[in-house]
Amino acid sequence: MTFYNKNQNPLNTLIEQMEIFGNDLFISKEELISSFSSKNYVLENQPLKVSDSNESFLFEAEDDLWSNAKDLNDLYSKINTCTKCELHKNRTNFVFGSGNPNSDVMIIGEGPGAEEDIQGLPFVGRAGMLLTDILKAIKFSRDEVYIANIVKCRPPNNRTPFQDEMNTCLPYLKKQIELIQPKLILCLGLTAAKGLLGKKDSLTSLRGKIFNFNNSIKVMVTFHPAALLRNPGWKRDCWKDVQEFRKLYDEIKSNSN
Repeated sequence: MTFYNKNQNPLNTLIEQMEIFGNDLFISKEELISSFSSKNYVLENQPLKVSDSNESFLFEAEDDLWSNAKDLNDLYSKINTCTKCELHKNRTNFVFGSGNPNSDVMIIGEGPGAEEDIQGLPFVGRAGMLLTDILKAIKFSRDEVYIANIVKCRPPNNRTPFQDEMNTCLPYLKKQIELIQPKLILCLGLTAAKGLLGKKDSLTSLRGKIFNFNNSIKVMVTFHPAALLRNPGWKRDCWKDVQEFRKLYDEIKSNSN
């Protein structure tokens, strides 16, 4: 039986096989190094290297050197031509993110829409205008926060990103978080919450709770602004959520001073 599709990202293939067969597919760094005298390998004519980290996934392809980016500009320059998933085929622009690179607050959505794809910026359409108003209501400007998405290319017809698309793009977002080092993250919508937190709960069960990302960053979840445009009756619940978000932000800032 063949498990590898030549058109599929090799990392996704390994993840799928791990889900089927468990972690026995992976061996420790020490075992691998002791088995080979050289740390250089070749896969399909692409040089690979053993990662210096203790992660179970040991190989880092040359096109993954973005992980060593020193700042957001460096990261953008290394990933904005990404073609690792199908979403790149129809994009106009790679929507990286925007805002304050040193912000204590990150806002994370699902993915770019039509207007975002045209402008190359997140949340600039009707939902973006509503997000700006929501932030203003809790005394944040867009320039104060940093806004990004789970995936950086627009899904066709604004559909929800597929799991493999999110899996492929999520490391980029995590690198952004690592570089920005926010104290607090607000996930907009269920897809953003699932992508970042790995949760399979309903939005109703996720709202009103505080989660931890990387054991150091507090995360809250509320409605995506696009959902509020379709269902204005949810705005009252969203208002409660963002008020709690602001309260948590003020507490964190107070405790850090």
